[in-house]
Amino acid sequence: MNIKLERKNNAYHFEAVNEQGNVVNIDANPSIGGENKGFRPMETLLAGLGGCSAIDVISILTKQKEPLKDLKISIDAKRVDGEIPSLFEVINVEYHFFGDLNTEKIERALALTYDKYCSVAQILGKTAKLSYTYKLN
Repeated sequence: MNIKLERKNNAYHFEAVNEQGNVVNIDANPSIGGENKGFRPMETLLAGLGGCSAIDVISILTKQKEPLKDLKISIDAKRVDGEIPSLFEVINVEYHFFGDLNTEKIERALALTYDKYCSVAQILGKTAKLSYTYKLN
């Protein structure tokens, strides 16, 4: 795995590119000179958590032949105030499932992703209290 970052301005805006050519823009908080031209680094961690867990859940539900029509995720997090580094202390993830799905299978898929499969959850869970909820729409 290789990621290359290229500075795009005279401040904090970077373009991160993976080996496949996919791009993520990263920038700093405007309070220190960022220009809101991309995700902040800690936001990328939260997006990684959402993406990692979503991939696991979709894979598990697909293998269980569950008719998942859509999945939306909302993540709220709180960082430790006044500390450097300011790590996440609480991360709450809310999943919105769409389709005629079995709730027991949803719960099993979520438990598997957080307890076993999602590498990002395993990393973030070492410093933050991770929790998740779901709604079946």
